Amino acid sequence: MDIDASIKNKLQDISLAVFDVDGILTSGQLLFLPNGQEVKQFNTLDGLGIKLLMGAGIETAIITGRSSPQVQLRSKSLGITYLQQGREDKLTALEELWAKTSHNAATTAYIGDDWPDLSAIRHCAFGATVPNGHALVKEHADWCTTRKGGEGAGREFCELILAAQDKLESLQKKYM
Repeated sequence: MDIDASIKNKLQDISLAVFDVDGILTSGQLLFLPNGQEVKQFNTLDGLGIKLLMGAGIETAIITGRSSPQVQLRSKSLGITYLQQGREDKLTALEELWAKTSHNAATTAYIGDDWPDLSAIRHCAFGATVPNGHALVKEHADWCTTRKGGEGAGREFCELILAAQDKLESLQKKYM
């Protein structure tokens, strides 16, 4: 993977990767059954990417504005280190996480797609978004995936971090 030198430099010390859910790990569509139950659809490409990050020693977090049992289940099934639901105040949630851990802005990469993610994207060492993210978010992000949210964008984010830290190729070889 060919990575711009400035992006590679920003990703060198990343030890925490943070994901928004709706619009990143899902398409952002809200689907409700007739009984009012919410349904979310996740992509397995993203799941493997998250597992690869954790296997390479990079912790993971989800900070999402909505709360749902599906996100709790997905987070648990992947072994995501930190989960914060019902948090529209993404930067405040991040600051609380940093206060409880060894992570900080300089060691955190964040991917989100809309205004509630903007402050987090701007304050982390590396901020990413998706092609269908809001224009203002794209303006302030360091990088934009080629895939849309829910279609493997999270995986691209994971692989970029791993490639920048020279860990991706050795992980790929395990599957060959």
